[in-house]
Amino acid sequence: MLIYIHGFNSSALSFKAGVLRKRMIEARRGGEFLCPELPDRPEEAITLLDRLVTRHAAERVALVGSSLGAFYATWLSERRAVPAVLVNPAVRPYELLSGYVGRQTNLYTGAQYDFTERHLSELIKFETQSITPDRYLLMVRTGDEVLNYHDAVDRYRGCEQLVIPGGDHGFSDFERYVDIALAFCGIRSG
Repeated sequence: MLIYIHGFNSSALSFKAGVLRKRMIEARRGGEFLCPELPDRPEEAITLLDRLVTRHAAERVALVGSSLGAFYATWLSERRAVPAVLVNPAVRPYELLSGYVGRQTNLYTGAQYDFTERHLSELIKFETQSITPDRYLLMVRTGDEVLNYHDAVDRYRGCEQLVIPGGDHGFSDFERYVDIALAFCGIRSG
């Protein structure tokens, strides 16, 4: 089972989710792909994701997380011992997102909500102090305009890393690298 975890103000309708969904269908494994719409509250998002991982524990579960979703994937990977591909991960999102307190609009669904200090304090609770390097593939673009890719390279030191020059936070050429992500998750797409 492959679970894609979208980022802040994103959704299951995102570009990377669509690329993964399409590739899983092409590999005749569409039924093994999950991409839940996450609640804006971190505690609720983690609870939902943890339940999905637990529900599919009898199967081989792997995660692909993007940005804030990669932060969640790290916590889940350490808690449930599952592999995770981290795409332009948010490191210390409670610091990064502190400037976003206020009214937010989801980029894909148009849903509006208030992002509060409570959201930030919930994120802090899910900080993972140490990681198990062989569980992770880090995929970052040096041209990420939202996050400093050096933070991720440092945070995930010792993990398999794919550092690609240029690009953007949305990893707009993800299709070129999706098979690498799937292979790390134990899924052959060809």
